[in-house]
Amino acid sequence: MDDLTLVRDHTVYRCVMGSRAFGLATEASDTDLRGVYLAPTPLFWRFDKPPTHVEGPRDEEFSWELERFCELALRANPNILECLHSPLVEEVTPVGEELLSLRGAFLSRRAHTSFSRYAESQRGKLLADVRVHGAPRWKHAMHLLRLLLSCRDLLRTGRLTIDAGPRRDRLLAVRRGELTWDEVDAWMARLTEETASALAGTPLPGEPDEARVADFLLRTRRASAARYGTDGPAPRR
Repeated sequence: MDDLTLVRDHTVYRCVMGSRAFGLATEASDTDLRGVYLAPTPLFWRFDKPPTHVEGPRDEEFSWELERFCELALRANPNILECLHSPLVEEVTPVGEELLSLRGAFLSRRAHTSFSRYAESQRGKLLADVRVHGAPRWKHAMHLLRLLLSCRDLLRTGRLTIDAGPRRDRLLAVRRGELTWDEVDAWMARLTEETASALAGTPLPGEPDEARVADFLLRTRRASAARYGTDGPAPRR
């Protein structure tokens, strides 16, 4: 079974991400697709294991195998957690519905560390652009601000919301370069401080509910094994 067949035949969840999911799309915005596929259990009984991720088949499409997706979500990977909260769902199976029902199990205070590290890395790239070119890539600056806002609000409320909402106009102004870099950088610094303050009183638990996620994975693998037997799915003809 080739990689793209796994995505085509075994996707359990697919959503739109990027600017369209964030409410920040323009006419030029791509449609970024992200998905989760469940590799049939018998494929893991071979030396040649199924891939943990696959690019394609459509442009701007990327998918993870369910176990890898859950591992990253438990680590509070920002991109993965946001996939689970996209308002634009294209495909979802019963397994995908149960995955979505576990959104709260993945959320914990780990998000502060993971989001902050990612934000620090992205801000470093923006600063490098300012030094070399005199200005940052404004689109990237906009997305970093949105991420910081999302993290701060997650820590304050215990809920992850990825849509820009009422901040949309100001964020799009950043994208158009209508704010100075000093103004944007000051906004980033303020959000970083507010995020650190929110951590002290956050309703989020210290750790994700790994046992609940592990139970989901075990039941899903067993059901897949029962469905496909010992040989795995027959090749498409």
